[in-house]
Amino acid sequence: MLCDIGQSIAFSDDKRDELFRLITEGYVQKDGDTFELTAKGEAAVVDRGAGLNEA
Repeated sequence: MLCDIGQSIAFSDDKRDELFRLITEGYVQKDGDTFELTAKGEAAVVDRGAGLNEA
């Protein structure tokens, strides 16, 4: 889900609880109508070997 947020991919309403958990834990922040990764979120993606903007 962090990769999806990092790539601005829309997600379904059933992921709402997970999204708010990530916000509470400091991985994601709301910016207007969108969500973006915090530095902590970006680091978590990199630490897991996932890359953003990979197709």
